Order: sequence, then C-alpha cells, then structure tokens
Amino acid sequence: MEIRAPESPDTGPDAVTLEVYRHLFTALAEEMGASLRRASFSPNIKERRDYSCALFDPHGVAVALGDHMPVHLGAMPMSVEAALAEVGVPEAGDVVILNDPFKGGTHLPDITLISPVYSRGDPILLGLVASRAHHSDVGGMSPGSMPLAQEIYQEGLRIPPVRLYHRGVRNEDLWETILANVRTPVERAGDLDAQLAALHTGETRLLEMVERKGQPEVLAAMRGLIAYADRLVEAGIREIPDGLYEAEDFMDDDGFGTGPVPIRLRMEVTGNQILLDFRGTAPQTRGGINAVAAITSSATRYVVRCMVEALLDTPLPAGGGSMSAVELRLPPGSLVNASPPASVAAGNVETSQRITDVLLEAFGKALPELAPALSQGTMNNTTVGGIDPRTGDAFAYYETVGGGLGAAPQGAGLSGVHSHMSNSFNTPIEALEHAYPFRVVHYGIRRGSGGKGVHRGGDGLRRDIQLLTPGRVTLLTERRLRGPRGARGGSPGAPGENVLIREDVEEKLPGKVTFDAREDDIISIRSPGGGGWGQNASGSS
Repeated sequence: MEIRAPESPDTGPDAVTLEVYRHLFTALAEEMGASLRRASFSPNIKERRDYSCALFDPHGVAVALGDHMPVHLGAMPMSVEAALAEVGVPEAGDVVILNDPFKGGTHLPDITLISPVYSRGDPILLGLVASRAHHSDVGGMSPGSMPLAQEIYQEGLRIPPVRLYHRGVRNEDLWETILANVRTPVERAGDLDAQLAALHTGETRLLEMVERKGQPEVLAAMRGLIAYADRLVEAGIREIPDGLYEAEDFMDDDGFGTGPVPIRLRMEVTGNQILLDFRGTAPQTRGGINAVAAITSSATRYVVRCMVEALLDTPLPAGGGSMSAVELRLPPGSLVNASPPASVAAGNVETSQRITDVLLEAFGKALPELAPALSQGTMNNTTVGGIDPRTGDAFAYYETVGGGLGAAPQGAGLSGVHSHMSNSFNTPIEALEHAYPFRVVHYGIRRGSGGKGVHRGGDGLRRDIQLLTPGRVTLLTERRLRGPRGARGGSPGAPGENVLIREDVEEKLPGKVTFDAREDDIISIRSPGGGGWGQNASGSS
C-alpha cells in the first residue's frame, strides 16, 4: 500500500478553532483511557488506573496526552519514535508492541501498543494512537516483575518494537510467546485486549473528526497546537531569570549496598532556552535504580510543563509541544541514561521521582516564591506473588502507595496521595481483598509526618496487609533514610518505613528487599510525608 503524506494548508486554524480542537483531542485521549479501564482485568489497571493513552501526529509528535500517568506520558513520544525507527511507518491494521526500556520503553511491566489511523478511501496517515499499561507480571525472577535484579534479563520478558498485528491479523506465535512467559496469562491477555480496545476508541474518534471537518483542517489543528505549545514554553522560560542554577539530591541506595547515589544538575537559562546538564550524576549502578533516557525526558517534560503553566497562569495544550526549547545533556551509562544490560525496574518508579525533585530544586533557586517543597519522592512499590488458596491459581499483586505532597506557596500539601510522576489511585480495600488472598488490617494517615512550615507538608499513609497464604514479597522504596526537603525554611517531611510484623513482633525492613513471607505475616508500608513551605515570622518552621 502506498502511504501518502498529507498536504499542508497555507494557513492554520484561528484561535477559537484551535481551542475547540484542543478539547477534542484531549477528550479523545481521555476516552481511550476510559475504554482501557472498563475493559481491563487487573485491579492495577481497573482500580489504580496505572495506564496512559495518547494521540500523535503523522510524524510521531505528541498532540494530546490523557490526564493519566506523567511517567508514562512523557516517555511515550520516545516509544513512538522507536517504533517508527524499528518497524517503519505501520500499515492500516498494524499494531506495534514494545516494552524494551532501551528502545523507547521505561521498565518491562509497562507495555505499549501503537497503531496508525488512516483516512477512509485514500491511505493518508492521519496520526497514531498509543496505549501504555503497567502489567502486574511480565515474568522474571520474582512475581510482579519488579525484583532486586542486577541485569535486565532478570526482570522479565523484553519486547523490542515488533508487530503484534499486521494488516489486522494477530501474530499468534508472538501472542503465545508473551503469555507463556508470565505468571498470570489470563489476566495479561485481558489487559492487552483492553489496550487494543483503547486504540480502537482513539481511531474511531479521530476518523469522526475527519469526517465532520475534513482531513486538512484536523491535521492543521494538530500542527497548530504543537506550535502553540512550543510558543508557550518559550514564553514561560523567558519569565525565568537568566542564570546558572545547580541542584543535587540522592537515592538512598541501589539495593545492593551502593548508596547514597547522587543525581546532579546544572540548569542554565538563557532567554527562551534552557540547558539541563546532568553531568556529574553517578554512573549506573548494580541494582535496578537505573533510569533510561526516556525516564529523564519524561520527568523533564513534566516539571517544565508545571513551571511554565504556573508562570503564565495558563494550561499548555495536552501534548505539551515538542519541548524544542529545552536541551538535555545526559551522560551515557549514568543513573539518568542507563545502558544495557542495566536493571531498570526501580528507575522508572523511584529514580524518576528523584530526578523530578532535583529539577524542582533547581527551579526553586530560580523562582523561590513559586516552586513547592518536595513531595514524598517515592512510589512505595509493593509486589506479592504466590498461589491463591481460593482458586489454586498463581497471583501477582502490584501496587504503589500514596504519601505526603510537598507544601507550596499557595497552601498546605495534600495527605495520602500520589504525586508527580505517579498519578494513580490507591487500591480500594474491597477490591484488594476480593482479588487477592489478603486482609487489610490497618489503613490510615500517618499524622504529623508532613514537614512544618507556614504551610505544612502533607502526611504519609500507613497500610498494613496481612497475607492469607505464603508469598514472595518485593519492596522497592525510597526516602527511608532522609525525608523530602522543605522549601523557604520549611521542615523536611518524615522518612518512610517498611516493617514486617510477624507474631506481633515488628522487624524493620530495608528500603529495597525481596523475601519469602509466611501465612499471616503483615507487610506494613509507612510512606513519607511531604516537606513544609516557609518559615514563620518567629524564625521557626
């Protein structure tokens, strides 16, 4: 099939038309997410909403990202870029699948599906739609596929960009290979089908727009929104004082005795351009806290977007633009640009949060009255796997746990919520106990764990889960040694804690650990509070 490039109209849409399309494209991505959630099998996707959906233009530039997971959304453009580079321009009916962190992915549980949308009649490529979801098991050395690993081969099945569907026909050999390498194949098949449903929803809505308004106008609106977002980013950067701003923060450890592990940043602002130089950051580590370039790019897009919107008091289009005004310098083989065969499971969920913290620290020096205190800085990853005595089948539970949000100039931080690179929900107790052989014996706010200040940091959570069967447990957590810093004289939030309660005896666990739990053991996750903002007139925070 010959693929024709769309023609470019001489003029773009006016401001009113562009605003209408902004909402249309955003609604498309949001409806994709709603389809995925409704059709999914696993509590991780259906209840926690650990997924993301997006629309891209024919060249793979993001047009609209749903209000889903920032760590997914900022990295998805690199997934699309990798798919186009590895597979080429997909044909009608193709679906590309990938999870390889070194080819556009983030970590192995995050599986991305990408499909093209062609106009009816003439084969004109209108755009691409993509869905990404965290699958609670993709194989590897421990249930949940988030192990304390020393190389990526231990973390699960690695899928480069390949066609899962070609011209509408599923590659059954690939499908069966994927399902043969996971502990919960029925759940995985259901969640993959849900991702396919999301792609179908996105295609349907985009074709409806084209049928109503015509292909030239819709494509012009895509280009116009990308250009508008880029102009807003440049305008926001111009509001930041020119200068050099440095920041540094640390990962607690890599799970194998290396730590603290520094992340260093030099931010240079010149006119409407920003240079973010991460040279000086630690080399990639033995343990899985290594972040690939897609993760660092994702955190950067998120923080720049937040600061620009705050400076201009106006939202960016949902795609965020090309971010061409922001230059990243990432040393190869480092913690923020890992090379294979580095293990990366925690890089996506933990190091992404610390990269965000470092970026916010740098912006806080440039804009001290605008930037917030640091939030909990971890996703408190908890995975448990074993055999469910109710069914005799294998189960794999994965969850991230909310904590304290950093206080801001506008007010106190929220308590018990997910922050920054995570935008998921906490699994409801009823759903958790229905799906898994668990009993939740304690669930509440860690009162007083937020940092003091003119505005207090949000408090963390405590969640105690009793296992009703033996299981293999992995915890990947951060901010267990030092709490998140306050801002403008505010106090830091309290560090988190991991505790094993066995026969009413509490044993403190490391921040990163894998162990075999017994029936009736209680896993207690006590998440950090957020930092406080501002010092009181008395000089105390």
